[in-house]
Amino acid sequence: METTLRGVGVSHGVAIGEVRHMGTAVLEPPAKQIRAEEAEREQGRARQAVEAVAADLMARGNLAGGEAQAVLEAQAMMAQDPELMADVDRRIAVGSTAERAVYDAFASYRELLANAGEYLAGRVADLDDVRNRIVARLLGVPMPGVPDSDEPYVLVARDLAPADTALLDPTLVLGFVTEEGGPTSHSAILARALGVPAVVALPGAGELAEGTPIAVDGSTGEIFVRPSEEKTTQLRAAAAERKAALAASTGPGATADGHKIPLLANVGGPADVPAAVAAGAEGVGLFRTEFLFLDDSKKAPSEEKQIEAYRQVLEAFPEGRVVVRVLDAGADKPLDFLTPADEPNPALGVRGLRTLLDHPHVLHTQLTALAKAAEGLPVYLEVMAPMVADRIDAKAFADACREAGLRAKFGAMVEIPSAALRARSILQEVEFLSLGTNDLAQYTFAADRQVGAVSRLQDPWQPALLDLVALSADAAKAEGKSCGVCGEAASDPLLACVLTGLGVTSLSMGAASLPYVRAALAKHTLAQCERAAAAARAADSAAEAREAARAVLSGE
Repeated sequence: METTLRGVGVSHGVAIGEVRHMGTAVLEPPAKQIRAEEAEREQGRARQAVEAVAADLMARGNLAGGEAQAVLEAQAMMAQDPELMADVDRRIAVGSTAERAVYDAFASYRELLANAGEYLAGRVADLDDVRNRIVARLLGVPMPGVPDSDEPYVLVARDLAPADTALLDPTLVLGFVTEEGGPTSHSAILARALGVPAVVALPGAGELAEGTPIAVDGSTGEIFVRPSEEKTTQLRAAAAERKAALAASTGPGATADGHKIPLLANVGGPADVPAAVAAGAEGVGLFRTEFLFLDDSKKAPSEEKQIEAYRQVLEAFPEGRVVVRVLDAGADKPLDFLTPADEPNPALGVRGLRTLLDHPHVLHTQLTALAKAAEGLPVYLEVMAPMVADRIDAKAFADACREAGLRAKFGAMVEIPSAALRARSILQEVEFLSLGTNDLAQYTFAADRQVGAVSRLQDPWQPALLDLVALSADAAKAEGKSCGVCGEAASDPLLACVLTGLGVTSLSMGAASLPYVRAALAKHTLAQCERAAAAARAADSAAEAREAARAVLSGE
C-alpha cells in the first residue's frame, strides 16, 4: 500500500528505485589492556592508520574537486589534529589498544564539540566518520559507507559524511534520503553539485526496509513508499516534462516579459568552472576562496599561488561578472594561524571579516593578489566581505580594498540581521550587497544550519527571512545599487521567482540548479513574481509561504 512521507527537499529531480542502506557503523572496540612494552607499537599503528585515512580523504577530494575537495581536506585536517593525536598517545601509554584509544579520544573531542555551541554540532557527523574510518582500518574490517551494488538504488542513511557524498556514482545512486541534515548542510550542497535528487531531515528514514521500492521527489521533499503504478507514471511524466523544459531554456536569465535577472554560479575554485560554463552561467556570483587556505592550516598561501588560482576563474568569464568573497574563516572553517582555539561559541565570535581585520596582512595579500590577477582582463571583478555587521565594518573593508589598489566594486554580504536592517547605511560605503541566505537564516532564527532538528527554521521560505531580503533589496534600489542572492535559496526555482519579486537583481547558485531556475523565471512575468512575493510574505510559516507563492504562479 502506498504511503507518503515528507522531509526537506534539497536537490531537484525524481528518483525511483529500491532502498539500500548505508554500511553499518564500526562497532565499539573492546576495552582490553596492553602491556607497557606494546605501547610504542600501538602508537605506531595508530599514527599509520590516521595518516592512511587522511591520505584517502585527500585523494577523494582531489577526485571530486570543487566544493567537495574543500570539505574533504578539512576532514583530513581533523583526522590529523595534533591535540587529538596527543590524546591517543596518552591513552595508549596507560594501557589502551590503538583502536580503543582512537575511539575514546574522538569520543572526548566529540563531547567538547557538542557542548561548544549549536553551530559546531554540525561537525560531529564529520568527526564520527573520521573516527569510524580510522577504527575500521585498525580492526581490519570494511569501511562504513556506500553499499556495493550492480543495480541502481536509492541510498538511505542517518546522515551522509562528505567523503561518501562527494564520490557518489549518479549512475548507481539514483537519489538519497537522510534522517539528519538540513537544506544547507554539506550533504545537501554536494547533492546539488552532483545533480542527485535528495531529501533530508526525514524522521524515521532508517526504518525503511532494505529493498523497499520508493520514489523520491527532491523538489517537494516527498517520499512515496511502495508507489502505485499510477503515481510512478505521474512522477516519470512530470520528470520528463521538466527535462524537456530545461533543454528548451537557454540564454540569459529573464522573466517572461523580459525583466533581466542575471543567473550566476557559485564556485569553490577552478575545478567548478567547467560545469558553470556548460550550464550557461552569466558569471560568478560567489567565488569561495577558502579552498586555497585549507591546503595548509598553519600559514596563508603565497600571493603568487593566489594570483594563479584567481586568474583561472577570471579568465573563464571574459566580460562577465565575477564576485569574489574574501576568506571566510572561523566557526566551522577554523584555520590554526588565524582563528582562536578557545572561543566558547565560534559562530558568534571572531569569524569572517572580523578575522581578517584582526590579521590585516592576510587581507592585504589577498586583495593585492586579486588586483594582479585581474590585470589586463576584460572581466568585471567585484569583491565582497563576509559577515559584515554595520557601516563601520563596511568602511574598514572598502578602505582595505582601496589601500591594496584594487580596481573593482566593493561589496558586503548580508548574513547578519543587523546588516539587513541597516542596509542603506552600509551602502554608503560599498557598491553592492549579496545576501548569504544560509547564514542569514541561521542567525535570524538561532538555528544551526547543520542540525536537522531545527531544519524548519533553516527553511529559506520563512516569511521573516523574506522580510529581511525585501529590506535589503529596497535599500539597494533606493541607493541605485545592486542586491543579489548567493545563498542556497537562489537554487529553488519557485523561490527564485519570489526573490525576483522582492527586488533582488541577480541570483547565484550551484551550476546544476541554473537550468531549473532559468526555466522557472521564463514562465512568469515580473508582476506575477511580485504578487507571489507579497503572498509569501503575508504567510505565517514557510510551508504556507511556499504554497501561497505556488498558487499565485500557477494561476489558482
